[in-house]
Amino acid sequence: MTRSAEDDQEQPFISHLMELRDRLLRMVLGVLLVFAVLVPFANPLYQAISQPLRDQLLDGHQMIATGTVTPFLVPLKLTLALAFFIALPWVLYQLWAFIAPGLYRHEKKMVMPLVISSTLLFYTGMAFAYFVVLPLFSAFMAGTTPEGVNWMPDIHLYLSFLLTLFFAFGIAFEVPVATILLCLVGVTTPDALAKKRPYIFVGAFVFGMLLTPPDVISQTLLAVPMWLLFEVGLVLSRILLRRRAQLSANDSVAPIDKDSP
Repeated sequence: MTRSAEDDQEQPFISHLMELRDRLLRMVLGVLLVFAVLVPFANPLYQAISQPLRDQLLDGHQMIATGTVTPFLVPLKLTLALAFFIALPWVLYQLWAFIAPGLYRHEKKMVMPLVISSTLLFYTGMAFAYFVVLPLFSAFMAGTTPEGVNWMPDIHLYLSFLLTLFFAFGIAFEVPVATILLCLVGVTTPDALAKKRPYIFVGAFVFGMLLTPPDVISQTLLAVPMWLLFEVGLVLSRILLRRRAQLSANDSVAPIDKDSP
């Protein structure tokens, strides 16, 4: 009994699905492993992460928990989020291992540095949000609270606000990587992006308005680094494209072969 062409095509598709399943399971297991290590420190972690805000509370004032199980669940949610952030290199590695067999050799050389740099930039954005934005925001809120109002933030709402801040600044700090990728794949050029600088500057403030709390300080602290990082990405794109042109001129007849899966 002979195999049909449809069966031959179905087998690689199924094997790709199984490979994807295995990679996803490894991602989840990696996050859960880090989570298991951090769980005993859930409450101290929440105390540390809320310290910039608690420093601005008036004497005798504390954060509050309005839900019945909120004091138990909120530190666990924070621990799970931190586990994902810590395991992010492992998650990205699994994603890279899944797509790498289908890439050309010169594409592999380009992707791995971009994965590493994007991870570091994401961590840098989170650190900037925690050490710079959060203390300034907390001081701003404490200074603008009307007289006679007790400012005692809810721990669950604070966690939601903090995770939004982390994701917003983590994604915003990926601007250089996005700029470089758009130029390297030929979607646009550094000169074309430079001509759109005024629109990008305005777009950075719109992005900051949508993803940060409704205060000028947080919006500005997100928009200005985004614009500066865009300029950095523009400079690096010109350098990389110039280097690519030089390599192409020196080795214009060299074939581009694919690695075997």
